[in-house]
Amino acid sequence: MDATDIKFNNLWRNAIISYTANSVMANKQDTLYKEGCTFCDIVSGKASSYTVFEDKISLAFLDHSPLFKGHVILIPKAHYETIYDVPDETLAGLFATARKISKGIEIALGAEGTFVAVNNKVSQSVPHFHIHIVPRRHGDGLHGFFWPRQKYENEEEEEEVRREIEKAIDGLKEE
Repeated sequence: MDATDIKFNNLWRNAIISYTANSVMANKQDTLYKEGCTFCDIVSGKASSYTVFEDKISLAFLDHSPLFKGHVILIPKAHYETIYDVPDETLAGLFATARKISKGIEIALGAEGTFVAVNNKVSQSVPHFHIHIVPRRHGDGLHGFFWPRQKYENEEEEEEVRREIEKAIDGLKEE
């Protein structure tokens, strides 16, 4: 795909997004696009990307600074900053798409698996919800997570942390 193709695809995508904003989602324009958001600029066609997948709710493109070649970023087209902001049905659709892209990466690149991750607030380089889908191979040098692991001092501490999290989850209002 050359620069002309990318520009045409982005113009076409922008027309579709404009139509959607003016009709189907007219009452949700505040979440459709956020000025100054890098990913919103990609969705609107103001910025280019190497798109690998697109449907009504999502767009997936190659990360410009990949962990490995084939590292894909999957975003909702509407602007949501964190996982908490994404409607359940949209989140379910995004993760179904992440599964499809993950399999596509394995087939296309001969990857042995993928690493699928979401940064929520901390380490979220672009404040627009996104899912990283990274091709993996045994011996690729990516060891577990990117930070040092910590151990619980003992089983009692581990149980106390478990209990506190369980209590907080139980206290959350069903939405």
